[in-house]
Amino acid sequence: MKGLILCAGKGSRLYPFTFSYPKSLIPVANTPLLHSCIDKLVEQEISEIGIVIQKSQESLIRSSLESVTRWSRTNITFIYQKDPKGIADAILQAEHFIGQDSFILLLGDNLISISLSQLKKQIVEHGNHAALLLSEVDSPQDYGIAEVEDQRIVKLVEKPKAPKSNLAVLGAYGFTSSIFKAAKKIEPSARGEYEITDAIQWLIQQGYSVSYQQAEIANIDVGTLQRWLDANRKMLREMPVENDIHPSVILQNCKIIAPVSIEAGCILEDCVVGPYVSIGADSTIESCYIRDSILLGNVHIKQLSHAVVNTVVGTGSTLAGLEARRKGDEE
Repeated sequence: MKGLILCAGKGSRLYPFTFSYPKSLIPVANTPLLHSCIDKLVEQEISEIGIVIQKSQESLIRSSLESVTRWSRTNITFIYQKDPKGIADAILQAEHFIGQDSFILLLGDNLISISLSQLKKQIVEHGNHAALLLSEVDSPQDYGIAEVEDQRIVKLVEKPKAPKSNLAVLGAYGFTSSIFKAAKKIEPSARGEYEITDAIQWLIQQGYSVSYQQAEIANIDVGTLQRWLDANRKMLREMPVENDIHPSVILQNCKIIAPVSIEAGCILEDCVVGPYVSIGADSTIESCYIRDSILLGNVHIKQLSHAVVNTVVGTGSTLAGLEARRKGDEE
């Protein structure tokens, strides 16, 4: 079995943060989404992983992966999708890489928080042609929805106006190579994309077995700023330690309210930080209160009169209160 991660999307809902780097590299609890996806596949002893990207993303993604030593036995192949035309089209770009093998498909902008072992088992041991991760949701009209009977999916509907089910299709799938045949049979949707739900529906109509794993909300589509912050809270809350603070971090007269993640090279002075804060490397924070926020790398915040709350601060940004700015002008 192989793994496939789709990362070619533009991430337009996260502009301006995704102007400078791919959405799949945005950090959640200081871990890039793509790294979390790879970890989930490696947990299932999958050592051949394909990553579908745009050519322009390659140098940043490759640089990000080269710094990770725990994947030394994992072979990663980059696959190019010139024009993003939907998930089914992205899968077709990987047909040569997958060959006749089965595979687990992950969306690179989704945070998966559960094991993929059941998806793998549904394909490898139970002989299904496709397996989906489903979860009950409160607003089924906003999702692709599955109708199920006797542990089989009998119909998929993309964002139905009158849903017959509240089981949403989440961003993790298991497939055999039959999905390539299905992806070649479908037509573009009204929005001009080749939808994965249409390809799976084709499998169902042709008599292929499509099963599912139902779980609590097991993923977050980190596609908006609020969802990014929600995902950050979730992952900080689930850390195996109360706080994840790099040994090189300097804390002077600070109060840390768990859970918090602070990367290497940061200096914090006279601050209250937390709960639910992640701070990227080489940042300096002085005389301020930060909670429920994400600070990317090389951020500098000084002497703010108001709290930083429910905020994402971009790489290299500087936030300075009036007094700090006055001192800077005098110097």
